[in-house]
Amino acid sequence: MTAIHAPIATRIRISAPQLGPEVEDLVLEVLRSGHLAQGPMVGRFEALCTEMAGTAHAVAVANGTVALDAALAVLEIGPGQEVITSPFTFAATINAILRSGASVRFADIREDFTIDPDSVAALIGPRTAAIMPVHLYGLPADMHVLMSLASARGLAVVEDAAQAHAADVDGRRVGSFGVGCFSFYATKNVTSGEGGCITTDDSMLAERLRSLRNQGMRSRYDYAMIGQNWRMTDVAAAIAIPQMQHLEEIVRTRRRNAALLTSLIGNDSEVTTPRAPEGRGHVWHQYTILLEPGIDRDRVAASMSSEGVDTGVYYPGLVWDHEAYRNHPNVHRDDTPLARECTARCLSLPVHPGLSTHDLERVAGALDHALLTS
Repeated sequence: MTAIHAPIATRIRISAPQLGPEVEDLVLEVLRSGHLAQGPMVGRFEALCTEMAGTAHAVAVANGTVALDAALAVLEIGPGQEVITSPFTFAATINAILRSGASVRFADIREDFTIDPDSVAALIGPRTAAIMPVHLYGLPADMHVLMSLASARGLAVVEDAAQAHAADVDGRRVGSFGVGCFSFYATKNVTSGEGGCITTDDSMLAERLRSLRNQGMRSRYDYAMIGQNWRMTDVAAAIAIPQMQHLEEIVRTRRRNAALLTSLIGNDSEVTTPRAPEGRGHVWHQYTILLEPGIDRDRVAASMSSEGVDTGVYYPGLVWDHEAYRNHPNVHRDDTPLARECTARCLSLPVHPGLSTHDLERVAGALDHALLTS
């Protein structure tokens, strides 16, 4: 007798880029044009980025890390200065600061995972040149308070908005407060595979950024500065443009999925679900819960994986915990107890626009089962 096997459910990924025929058509248009490097598609992409951030200028670059590098370079931040940022972030944040030659100071975070302005204020000193808030998981930092701090002390603000396309604070988009740095990496809410942009209202900064990314040229063979090849390609721009044109829909879907996931998880005493503080528009790059102390996160993740649901840990340690930074002379290991606690308890669940209501029910069900058996 032949055994009958139940159908295997489709695996639910932590991220899944939604690329349709519009993207294919535009990429083919670029390929057939013969113009693959930076060109008219990059210009179209930049126009959409200014709309996203509500700024006068957007300068496309090769990736989000380059965006951070370029922002620090044109702000002339370097050796002998300090930049205050979050320790609960991806390595690109600290790498850019260290490459500039500046030192890094770490402020603690709040329960919403974003940098705590009170902790920032306590670190500001005579060497402080800039604050680099990270809009983590798609939630903006408390920019009104941070901008007041920066203004009072004459500090630059570089927004690490890699995960926060179209997020806002009281209707004002991230990337418009300081110098905004966005990533369009493969897992982001909008992707170009690899890509980035810098947003600003400062025309002089924008002009310098355009020269810097293009070997220092203002125009062909007119070198204004020592530059880099940090250009974006028209192929990458073509991948991103249709998604950027649907950005509002992408954000609405992610917000709907996050709200449904919160309602499905309910008031489970073993889980703290994420919330967006009043006035801060979350775009849900990640939906990150906190497990209660003592729960084995690895067992929860393994159990959910066995049921076909992927999870992620962003991030399993403070950024300066890693060997590359632990003894670096420009890395200050500031005390950040809440950030430390979150590294041990955070777990991100799928929330991307490709999920159906049934998928989200599977995510919540797998979490519930994992907690019961862990």
